[in-house]
Amino acid sequence: MLAAARKDENNEQALKNHVGHPQTGRDCAFTLLSSPISHTQYPYVTGTSVLGIKYKDGVLLASDMGGSYGSTLRYKSVQRLKPIGKHTLLGAGGEISDFQEIVRYLDELILYDNMWDDGNSLGPKEVHNYLNRLMYNRRNKFNPLWNTLVLGGVKNGQKYLGTVNMIGVHYEENHVATGFGNHLARPIFRDEWHEDMTFEEGVKLLEKCMLVLLYRDRSAVNKLQIAKITEDGATISEPYAIKTHWELEAFKNPATGAVGSW
Repeated sequence: MLAAARKDENNEQALKNHVGHPQTGRDCAFTLLSSPISHTQYPYVTGTSVLGIKYKDGVLLASDMGGSYGSTLRYKSVQRLKPIGKHTLLGAGGEISDFQEIVRYLDELILYDNMWDDGNSLGPKEVHNYLNRLMYNRRNKFNPLWNTLVLGGVKNGQKYLGTVNMIGVHYEENHVATGFGNHLARPIFRDEWHEDMTFEEGVKLLEKCMLVLLYRDRSAVNKLQIAKITEDGATISEPYAIKTHWELEAFKNPATGAVGSW
C-alpha cells in the first residue's frame, strides 16, 4: 500500500511538472505525446499571385510556377492550376502543401458526387460554396489552410469566377487576383477588361499583368501557365516564359538619386 501511494504521488508530481514544463525521457511518467495539439502557425513553401478573368467563351486563369521557401525561390516547377471535376478550374496562392490537401478534399467530393450516377455533376458555384465553408471552418478551429483560392468554371452556359481566402472571405467577380496581383493586376483589369474579350485578347491581358508582376514581385518566376475552361472542358497550357526587357535606366541603377545611396 505504501509503495502504491508513493507511485501515485510521483505520477501526480510528474503531471504537475509536465503541464508547465513538458519533459521527455525514460524516467518521465508523461511525455510530449500528452501535450496540447499545435497547428501550423506560418506557411513554409508558398506560391505567389493567381489571376483570373472571364472572357467571351469561358474563364481564363494564370499563374507562375514558383515555390518560395521563405524568401528563397526554391522550386520552379510547381503547378498551381488544377481542373476539378467537369466544370471547374482551381488556382491557389499561398502554402503549397495546404493546396495539395485542398485538392485531396475536392477529389473526394467529386468522387462521392460521381458515385450517385444521377446524370448531374457539381458546378463551379457548388465547389466555391464548399470551399467557402471549408476555409471558414478551418479558420474557426485556429488551424487555417494558408491559401487564397481562385475558382472559375462554366456550366449550362453560365460563366463563374470567384475567390476565397484563408479566413473564408469570398466573392464573385468578372476578374480576380491574389497576392501582389490584387494590388498590381486589378487596376489593369479595371482599365482594359471587357466582357466580349476573345481568347487571344484575354491571354494578352493576362500576360501583360504577369509581366508587371515579374518585374515587381521578388517571388515571381518567368515560367507560367494559362488555363482556360469552356463548355467543352478545361485545358492547361504547357509552361512557357514571356519576353522581358531589363535595359531600362531605372532597372540598371534603381538607387540613383536615393538619399544615402552609394
